[in-house]
Amino acid sequence: MTMKNLRIQLLFLFISVFLSQEIIAQRPPAISSPDVHPDKSVTFRYFSKTAKEVKLSGEFLKEPVDLKKDTTGIWSITVPAIKPDIYPYNFVVDGVSVQDPNNTYVFANERFKRSIVDVPGDQPLAHSLQNVPHGKVSYQYYESKTLGVTRQLLVYTPPNFDASGKTKYPVMYLIHGGSDTEETWTKVGKSNLIADNLIAAGKAKKMIIVMPYGNVRPAPMPDFTKDVINDIIPFIEENYPVDKNSSGRAVAGFSVGGGQTLNIGFTNTDKFAYICSYAPFTATEEFRKNFDNWSPDAAKINQQLKLFTISVGTDDFLYESVKKNIAMFEEKGIKIKPLIVDGGHTWMNCKLFLANSLEQIFK
Repeated sequence: MTMKNLRIQLLFLFISVFLSQEIIAQRPPAISSPDVHPDKSVTFRYFSKTAKEVKLSGEFLKEPVDLKKDTTGIWSITVPAIKPDIYPYNFVVDGVSVQDPNNTYVFANERFKRSIVDVPGDQPLAHSLQNVPHGKVSYQYYESKTLGVTRQLLVYTPPNFDASGKTKYPVMYLIHGGSDTEETWTKVGKSNLIADNLIAAGKAKKMIIVMPYGNVRPAPMPDFTKDVINDIIPFIEENYPVDKNSSGRAVAGFSVGGGQTLNIGFTNTDKFAYICSYAPFTATEEFRKNFDNWSPDAAKINQQLKLFTISVGTDDFLYESVKKNIAMFEEKGIKIKPLIVDGGHTWMNCKLFLANSLEQIFK
């Protein structure tokens, strides 16, 4: 090897080492966030050398709180004991809301960007992953002739599901909130684990849960009702061994999905014996069209329905409108079983509402 070649190799080695050190220096440090401690306190961390302010916002807080920055650029805060549950949260970095980049547990939503922290209880909660037989969640595609597109939905089948057709399973059609997706009921609402646990405890019947995508824009929103009746139900009944009687069908949903539940259920009481609406948003043209001048045959509807429930939290921003809806149904002579609890318009309450419904339907 000539002296010239040696110099060139040494130069390349020096450059390589220098660049590697620069890359390492610029790479964010490996940090853990969130860390849930045995006393239920939780530490959140975020890395930025340039941010001027980092706040933590979460549904376990009354208002956002400030993180403190150390000399390495790691911002952190430890929140005192949090009541066990699953909570959405996010950071606000110089006024911009961001997910926690160190947490892969992300809230399934089309509008806001949040992460999820799971604070376990000393005893398993309704949504906890427990040592019980588990069902299966599958992603399915169906042709929506109503909307002229192929769409996705999720299907939960219970433990030891018999696809041969010998057992006819009842079906709950479960609808998400306004900016959520078809994945929100499993990824945030833990519907599959709640069903697993209740079935294992003998508190719920084995059932299929169908979770469609409720947003149909730019098509008119009432088209979702048509999509459920004309496309989704036939698809499920063609591909799964299900009870095709009204006593084998339930419809449920949260927020915008709760309003859709009322529209779908009460325009098709011959098809659903169970209507479960969670904190329904009803300020829609479809709801006004269906219920503003509604003159129902209450006796017939009460005979058709085995359960009609509306659930809401007292701190929910829709609480007053939901109370008016409950009163409207009562004035029309419709038998209703309200569930009023503490808390707001949250998925913490959603899990509670769903568990309550699963224990009551198909009995």
